[in-house]
This record gives sequence, C-alpha cells and structure tokens, in this order.
Amino acid sequence: MTIRHLRIFIEVAKSGNMSKAAERLFISQPTVSQAISELEEYYGVLLFERLNRRLYITEIGKKLFFYAKKIVKEFDDLEERMGNMTRIESIRIGATVSVGDCLLSDIISRLKEANPKAEIYSYVGNTEIIEAKLLNNQLDIAIVEGKVKSPDLIVRPELKDYLVLVCSTDHAFAKRRTIKVEELANESFAMREKGSGTRELFEEYMRKKDIPIKIVFEGNTPESIKKEVIKNNCLAVISICLVEEEVNNSIIHVIESEKNSWDRHFSIVYHKDKVLTNLMKSLIKIIRAYEDIPITIDYKPGILIE
Repeated sequence: MTIRHLRIFIEVAKSGNMSKAAERLFISQPTVSQAISELEEYYGVLLFERLNRRLYITEIGKKLFFYAKKIVKEFDDLEERMGNMTRIESIRIGATVSVGDCLLSDIISRLKEANPKAEIYSYVGNTEIIEAKLLNNQLDIAIVEGKVKSPDLIVRPELKDYLVLVCSTDHAFAKRRTIKVEELANESFAMREKGSGTRELFEEYMRKKDIPIKIVFEGNTPESIKKEVIKNNCLAVISICLVEEEVNNSIIHVIESEKNSWDRHFSIVYHKDKVLTNLMKSLIKIIRAYEDIPITIDYKPGILIE
C-alpha cells in the first residue's frame, strides 16, 4: 500500500466513478481499477460495492476515506516543508580567532549579499578546536591561521598574513630601532591559549632559537592580549591586522622579524570527503578575491635582529 493507492482511492470515493477518477488523475481506468483491487486485497475488506455498474462506498470504505484524507494531507505538507528546506542552502563556517576578528564579519556580509536566502552559521575558536569540528562534521568549511595536522583535511593557503611582536609605546623596546632576539628571554609575554595557531608558530620559532618564553598571561581573545600589552607592559606576538587601530592611535608599537620568520597564510580547510556545495564554492571565491588582508597602518616598525 502506497500514498499513490490512497490518492486513487480518495478520488474514486469522491467521484463515485472509476472513469472520472482516472480522468482527473490523468491515468487509465484499468490502473484505477487495479489500485482499488490491490487496496482491498491488502486490507482484506470490500471498499466499494458494485451494483448496476455504479459504485457505492462501504462503511469500512468510509472509514478508510476519513483516514486516507488525513494521511495524504500530512504527506503533502511534509513534501512541501522538505521542499522548502532543500531550496534553502545552509553553511557552517569555522574561523580561528585572528580570522574571526580580522575578516569573518566582512566575509559573511559578502556571502549574504551573493546568496540572500542562505542560512549561515559561524563559529570562532582556536585551530585545534576548529580542526576537531571539521573532522566531526560540525563545520562544513573553515578559515584558519594555524597548522592543520589531520591528513583527512584539505588545506588551501589563500590569504597572506604575518605576525608581529608588539609592546606598549611606553615600553623600552619602543624607543629602539633594533632589538636582539636574545633579549626576549628576559621579557614577560601575554600569550594565546594552547591550541592557538599563533602561539604554536611563535613557540616553534623560540624553540629553534633555544630561547625560553616567560608567560605571565594567557588569554583566548586578541582584546585580552592587547590589554596586557598596553596596561601591564607585556610583549605579545599577534597578527598585524589585529593591531591596526592601536598602532594608528600610537598606543602599541610594532616590531617586525628581520627575516620575515613569522609570515604565514590564512587557509581554507575542509574535509577531503566533503562535497563542495554552491555556498562553499561561493565562500572560497569571496576569500580568494581579497588577495591580501586589507589593512591601513602608517608606522615605522622596530626590527628584531636574529
């Protein structure tokens, strides 16, 4: 027994005539007759009495007619709702903290403009968390600044970024043109939490130089890191795009790596088995259109001598 059987039965019950039912349903009269016979056989009851070439619905047939109408209506409502849902594309976007603060709102704005009916969910966390959510299918695609470790994830470097060492404009380093990397061993650092791509890159750099990092503060937002730099004279390593306002307002001083040791990319990441939807393709196109991270900073940086 199928919905098709019930639709045919309802039309026969309404018209009282198999030929008329066939005409209204745009099918043949034998098809209608076969469907009614199959229904009667399935339930083991007589749904219509055939007297003098006319059909009379039985009492059991009337009960089936009552329930069949409800079932078909519910099915039609389900089809309509599912059809509406499938016509609305959705996307779950992940971003690491630096990306979230620098670009995510602008990226989503552009994505909405290009896809007005899209349903967009976004999540910001560190690289480690974003990677786990991609692997667990909690996110469709992500933009990250850190190293992605899983071989099950496809990584496409897209946007150039670089880290800088920052200090308060009141810090002694701000008065000097050059600082030796060995001097960092005596300084207090405000650092991102473990799992952060920014932290991992800087820690790897310092290990290679065999220089310890004196961590006095750990935070999971750029704002908390910058406050420690400004108010408590800490040093920090942070994406250049996150200190644009503070540098332009002369409250944070920038020190760049002499050998560009902290250059990196923001990368698009998604699972290797993920089918790229139109929305995911649209997102990738938008990110590629940036070429570089839009920043406007007028500054004369210090130089870290290695």
